[in-house]
Amino acid sequence: METTSTPTHCPYCALQCGMNLSPTPEGGVEVTERVDFPVNRGALCGKGRTAPAVLSSRVRLTSPLVRSGGTLVPATWDEALDRIAGELGAIRAGHGPDALGVFGGGGLTNEKAYTLGKFARVVLGTSQIDYNGRFCMSSAAAGGIKAFGLDRGLPFPLEDIPKTGCVILVGSNLAETMPPALRFFTELRENGGTLIVVDPRRTRTAEQADLHLMPRPGTDLALALGLLHLVVAEGRVDEEYVRERTSGWEEARAAAMAHWPEHVERITGVSVPQLREAVRMFCEPEAAMVLTARGPEQQSKGTDTVGAWINLCLATGRAGRPLSGYGCLTGQGNGQGGREHGQKADQLPGYRKLDDPAARRHVAEVWGVDPDSLPGPGRSAYELLDALGTDIRSLLLMASNPVVSAPRAAHIEERLKSLDFLAVCDVVLSETAALADVVLPVTQWAEETGTMTSLEGRVLLRQRAITPPEGVRSDLEVMHELAARLGVEKGFPTDPEEVFEELRRASAGGPADYSGITYRRLVEENGVFWPCPARATPTAPTASAVDDDGEDAGLDVFPEDPARDEAAPVHPGTPRLFLDRFATDDGRARFVPVSHRPAAEEPDEEYPVFLTTGRVVAQYQSGAQTRRVDELNAAAPGPFVELHPRLAARLGAAEGDPLAVVSRRGRAVAPARITTGIRPDTVFMPFHWPGEGRANTLTNPALDPTSRMPEFKVCAVRVEVVER
Repeated sequence: METTSTPTHCPYCALQCGMNLSPTPEGGVEVTERVDFPVNRGALCGKGRTAPAVLSSRVRLTSPLVRSGGTLVPATWDEALDRIAGELGAIRAGHGPDALGVFGGGGLTNEKAYTLGKFARVVLGTSQIDYNGRFCMSSAAAGGIKAFGLDRGLPFPLEDIPKTGCVILVGSNLAETMPPALRFFTELRENGGTLIVVDPRRTRTAEQADLHLMPRPGTDLALALGLLHLVVAEGRVDEEYVRERTSGWEEARAAAMAHWPEHVERITGVSVPQLREAVRMFCEPEAAMVLTARGPEQQSKGTDTVGAWINLCLATGRAGRPLSGYGCLTGQGNGQGGREHGQKADQLPGYRKLDDPAARRHVAEVWGVDPDSLPGPGRSAYELLDALGTDIRSLLLMASNPVVSAPRAAHIEERLKSLDFLAVCDVVLSETAALADVVLPVTQWAEETGTMTSLEGRVLLRQRAITPPEGVRSDLEVMHELAARLGVEKGFPTDPEEVFEELRRASAGGPADYSGITYRRLVEENGVFWPCPARATPTAPTASAVDDDGEDAGLDVFPEDPARDEAAPVHPGTPRLFLDRFATDDGRARFVPVSHRPAAEEPDEEYPVFLTTGRVVAQYQSGAQTRRVDELNAAAPGPFVELHPRLAARLGAAEGDPLAVVSRRGRAVAPARITTGIRPDTVFMPFHWPGEGRANTLTNPALDPTSRMPEFKVCAVRVEVVER
């Protein structure tokens, strides 16, 4: 038996932990340790360790399915593809190209995300494309672009975290969502640094903190403003840094001064002494960081909330300096790369803006089309899903399960059912795929090669380790075949490296420049950080490359023509951004003045309790894959309602009692889990399950005005004991 192993990466979260896949005597594959990858050094969570279970034909799709007489039945590939092409063509002919919707996923490789955006705009001619990554870190992206001129989840590698002096971790339970990352924070504390966790629950992560702040859900913005007020009042502003490297301070300062400590205590429930202690811990070390996750971001004011935390970093000189800065912990496996290369409603490859004429010209030239033929920006993710069955008559969906994952999920389920035609590409028969007219079984992580971009901005090569089962094809093959059937014979290759070579050209010169990255480099260098132009030039950099000693390498990462000087050295990639200047026109970071405002839906007499949602360690996202793994189901078999003993006593609820959680959008039922580790005014539900325990039946689709992020993390509910 062949005993060689294949180095690759985990199919789940944005850590993209390194692993080896090795064949088993039974003809399967098992995960073995890979210690050379610096993010996890061989460590894996249960999801990564059991990932090969989903490769089994027992749990995955191996034949196309076509709806006939109300039932999905097996079909040939030609039958399925002909059906999709025929339906899409007929709907486009009858209702126009924008009647065709396309919805992608943050788990798609860069090659597939790039091709999906190209397919929507070149083959279908539709503007109606977005992806579930809109629900991940769009608010952090919007806040980062406003302040820094560029969005990359982390502007520094994870390995910098143990070397800083203090980290404020806002709304992340990474001990459960990405367990191998916890060691960076453990090492931080071992090195004498401190960890502040902001979360309304005492999670496994919060238990590791030196200081745990438990604000009311939806008040993270006020909390950040209160800390900035104290920074000013206590004379902790880095005046020289503010003067030399930022703009807009006076307006942001005035907004923060309206949030004095006692006022913030009344809004958030966090005491003034705790606020002062947090400021002391953050400001006393030479370096510090703020890291946010979905807690503050999945709010109808998520962009402003991120902006307030960035303002705190800027006022204290904690951005664009070694071992300091603001960063976002991306959730989905390719949440970063997925939005950089064209499957987002307003973007073209290279993180270019779709409404920028120069960007349109550049990408159109690579694609060999007229720039005027490219449609303009379309609807954001929730708005697209909400329009299904009305303006949008059909949907092609890849790698997403909105029946479970979308806010106001029962409504979205009805919108999906109202479509004239739904086609889904997936590896399993998810709850959304079960509603489709055609389901195509596609290859998954271990069966295909492609690149992913981790939360660090590190582009990685995930290599094919096994042959997919007969009857399964890749998403690239699907789009190639559909394009041909719809009249576009060229431009949609099935080889991922060929697609990546085109992506390199399309991204060249853009903010997310991959033109200097090759598959060979990714293997030899264990990944490459973007931006990475084709060539380095010795000019003033917008985002600094840093050598092994932490010194600026003096390389321009945004040259006008990355290939203009073939004699120039190969660009090393950019592990650390902004060390010399920010990616703005003048090189200065921008303060953005923001003020607290309530959540879109606050508790009242009818709905007196906050609901917040999140994940558990043994399940992932909508659970479409992890719920098919016996070991993970044994650890996390179903939904629950976490509540404080005081609230349980008022309800007369005991541990395990079925509780109904009711919002203005619906009702979910799950057993009680009583703990002192949550605020008495708040309940928590994980969102991995469908059916009566579906947490997203309850959540509020109120959108952030900038990022279009729904308010998953806070809504008003009432809780009732269900009679047995």
